[in-house]
Amino acid sequence: MTAFDDIRADFEFLEDWDDRYKYLIDLGRGLTPYPEEHRDEAHKVKGCASQVWLHADIDDAAITLRGDSDAHIVKGLVALLIALYSGKTASEIVATDPVAALRPFDLESHLTPQRSNGLHSMVKRIHEIAASRP
Repeated sequence: MTAFDDIRADFEFLEDWDDRYKYLIDLGRGLTPYPEEHRDEAHKVKGCASQVWLHADIDDAAITLRGDSDAHIVKGLVALLIALYSGKTASEIVATDPVAALRPFDLESHLTPQRSNGLHSMVKRIHEIAASRP
């Protein structure tokens, strides 16, 4: 079972959305500290109401993602996307259907339109990173 599968199972176990929001926030708190040198315009995700940064490293063809946000719930969404995509090859990332992968979380029904748009912007940026890799 992948880390993403573990997160999905934990999320489904929590029935109350207040608990799910707290869980997302805890996921964000667990992120590896984001390097200050990548907290710049080149790494900033456009289309997010909050500040969001994503950085990718390639090691043996796998893409390792790091990210951060200045908003707690958004940082949790960053952590969720890192669990979904990090460690995969560029072709695996591009082939991953984010709508299908995130459907069990029912985020669209529980995020504000701004946060939903930001989530879509983050996914788009991750796919752009992967598509630009050999």
